[in-house]
Amino acid sequence: MQGYSRPVISLVLPGVYAPQDDTALLIEALHEEAPAPGARVLDVGTGSGALALAAARHGAEVTAVDVSRRAVWTARFNAWLTRLPVRIRRGNLFGPVRDRAYDLVLANPPYVPAPDERRRPRGRAVAWDAGHDGRLLLDRICRDGPGLLRPGGVLLIVHSALSGPERTLELLRGAGLKAAVVRRRWIAFGPVLRSREDWLRRSGLLAAADDKEELVVIRAERPC
Repeated sequence: MQGYSRPVISLVLPGVYAPQDDTALLIEALHEEAPAPGARVLDVGTGSGALALAAARHGAEVTAVDVSRRAVWTARFNAWLTRLPVRIRRGNLFGPVRDRAYDLVLANPPYVPAPDERRRPRGRAVAWDAGHDGRLLLDRICRDGPGLLRPGGVLLIVHSALSGPERTLELLRGAGLKAAVVRRRWIAFGPVLRSREDWLRRSGLLAAADDKEELVVIRAERPC
């Protein structure tokens, strides 16, 4: 696949994470994975539903989960507009699907390090703030996600290099998965990173010369 195609979403309600470079990068990895028709796919933290709809276009049997009511409404509306069959559930990460197993799990969680680790994300920031090290949800996905994979199943996670890809690989390998970084892309700082650039540099998360953010996609496979 040449370059990367941006997802086409008709509606994104206020407060719902709009598809951006990280979404597009994960869609690239999804297309490369090419789930077979009927494969069971889970999109956790679906937001607008962009990833879920991309998987449904492959003919996969897709379930999407998000904790936000607005995200659930947004994803349902976009699925209705595209006439793609996606089962959409409201819940916290894997809560609504703990009794199921999947061939492919997709995750684009909040991953931006936040200065005040004592305060839980609120409002729109829930879509990106992820604690002092950016791993508020990443560690939970690495802990609980492997248990939802069928033999040969794959977990694809996108996040910033600021949030510790080495830690993600360590946790997934510790859970018995074969894990590696399969995609990388450097992008310009968005509004959130620009607003906390000084803090990121003081914290050592950004070097003095860094003027772009690196995104990574990690692929982890459960052995057959």
